[in-house]
Amino acid sequence: MRGRTVLLAGGAALVVASGAAAAVGFGGADASTPPRSALPPATVKVDRGTLIQTETVDGTLGYGDPVAVKGAGGTLTWVPAEGATITRGKPVYKVDDDPVVLLYGAMPLYRPLTADVSGPDVAEVEKNLAALGYQGFTVDDEYTPATADAVERWQEDLGLPETGTVTPGQVVVAPGQIRVATLKLAAGDPANGPVLTWTGTTRIVTVALEVDKQQLVKKGLAATVELPGGDQVAGTVAEVGTVAVVSAETTTIEVVVTVGDQQKLGTLDQAPVDVIIESDKRENVLTVPLNALVALAEGGYGLQVVEGSTTRYVAVETGMFAGGKVEISGDGVAEGMLVGVPK
Repeated sequence: MRGRTVLLAGGAALVVASGAAAAVGFGGADASTPPRSALPPATVKVDRGTLIQTETVDGTLGYGDPVAVKGAGGTLTWVPAEGATITRGKPVYKVDDDPVVLLYGAMPLYRPLTADVSGPDVAEVEKNLAALGYQGFTVDDEYTPATADAVERWQEDLGLPETGTVTPGQVVVAPGQIRVATLKLAAGDPANGPVLTWTGTTRIVTVALEVDKQQLVKKGLAATVELPGGDQVAGTVAEVGTVAVVSAETTTIEVVVTVGDQQKLGTLDQAPVDVIIESDKRENVLTVPLNALVALAEGGYGLQVVEGSTTRYVAVETGMFAGGKVEISGDGVAEGMLVGVPK
């Protein structure tokens, strides 16, 4: 509606600037006026292409919301540096000189895993052991003596007591490799409460989108991220929140936009960015510049068609407005047609 309002104002300006065009009437059922000899100052061709409407919203570029890792007692003897990346099987921190290592998965370890235990947490540990190169067991949801043997070999390599049992305090579970965001404790502190926070290693853009604009976005929609310096990078809407957040001023949902080319983001973190969302698209439609439209005495809009040394006016229906162009249709309108525009 905002684009249409602008066009109507522009159309009014054209009427003032081109009084002859505004005075043209079609005389009832005729589709166009008889030819006239007054040529416009410039011309363009009716084009066929794609129009895309966009909406620009505020976003924040960063690593996403941090997740806390809590210690289970003992004394911290080593912690990583802030900003460090930790991968599967590597220590997240050490307690009493024993490493607490990272495993990939979705389910936090909530119980000791030992012989005759079964469940998805068992499958998660076995998948990690296999990914780390340990063999001799079947990856399923059964914790068998063969699984315990593989765990003992893993514990030996880590310098841990070879118990064959995996306890919650020995591992940290995350969806993938992690980036240390903030250290909450230092070496020498008791390992109680939050030890550190982590995020993913890939930067994303989060948008607090007003709920009255949620129809503009859906998962998989293309987006463009404009950085503080003006550079633009391609992005994709990856998540659209379903829980509204109510504040004193507005109600929003969280939208997450991913960026494929992380190098183009430089070293930016927690930076304000603009997110340009493709809210609507029209493909394979006839288009002209907005200033090619003239307001007609009968109402509506038309084009001044140029044919050699003469012109005539053809009524058109308008569709989408985007990027300084407008979608048009109507009898007698064709791709390649020459129409008048102001200089």
